[in-house]
Amino acid sequence: MGHGHSHDHGAVTATGQHRGALTAALGVSVVVFAVQVAGAAITGSLALLADAGHVLADAGGVALALGATLLAARPASGRRTFGWARAEILAAAVNGLVLAGMGVYVFVEGIRRLIEPAPVAAGGMAIFALIGLAGNLIGVALLYRAREASLNMRGAFLEVATDAVTSVGVLAAAAVIALTGFTRADAIVSILIGLIIAPRAVKLLREAVNVLLEAAPADVDLDEIREHITELDHVTGVHDLHVYTVTSGLPVLTAHVVVDDSCFHDGHAPQLLDRLQTCLAGHFDVEHSTFQLEPAGHAGHEHPTHH
Repeated sequence: MGHGHSHDHGAVTATGQHRGALTAALGVSVVVFAVQVAGAAITGSLALLADAGHVLADAGGVALALGATLLAARPASGRRTFGWARAEILAAAVNGLVLAGMGVYVFVEGIRRLIEPAPVAAGGMAIFALIGLAGNLIGVALLYRAREASLNMRGAFLEVATDAVTSVGVLAAAAVIALTGFTRADAIVSILIGLIIAPRAVKLLREAVNVLLEAAPADVDLDEIREHITELDHVTGVHDLHVYTVTSGLPVLTAHVVVDDSCFHDGHAPQLLDRLQTCLAGHFDVEHSTFQLEPAGHAGHEHPTHH
């Protein structure tokens, strides 16, 4: 037994609401990448090259997020009943993988340069690092307000913010080289960049994988939901309770609710469905819920996969 509320799966997603900020941040990232690659070639700085590689990974992640918002906005169909909303999570997973790969590369190359240092033009390195820092700070400002809107927005913001931090590190390395001639500072900063990238990539990947595996959202307590449902009048039990996330901002709940037999004879069923929907939306911010109302003993006739 379902409910009459309509659920629009083709609505604009959390990330899609900030498409303009993502587009602007992508443009800034592309410019910063080009400048830092040129700077690395001119100065011989591995730290600049590592920072440019990180910016490229970030730009790719933002581009993926933008592409995902276009797909996610497509309406549901007979084969894809939630439309393309999950595409945002797939983009977040790819984003995390790119970040992880970049972190490993920067760390390994930094170790090699630490063993075999190369000459670096500290003055030019500082100039290009300042340009990169300015661009990254613009990106941070563009994405700051939308950073908690979705996994993709959070990932994009963290990447740009990390770029700003690494640009500061490159500036510090340039200062050390200019003042002391210690060129290994360039390699040390590169290794630090790799260490900064890794945990953020792991966190983003873990969150994306949890959504893809349809794990219950971290802020949802299934026992508490079960308690709220069973406290309603005429409800005697609940089983086959599942809560998962289709995409950021779209949690879904399904449950089999055991009710008094009288509900099927005296017209209580529609009112009970309203109360169940209101309970979930009001207490747990779950707007999309589907309930099967059933009499006592019906569970014995169900397939073993229902539990």
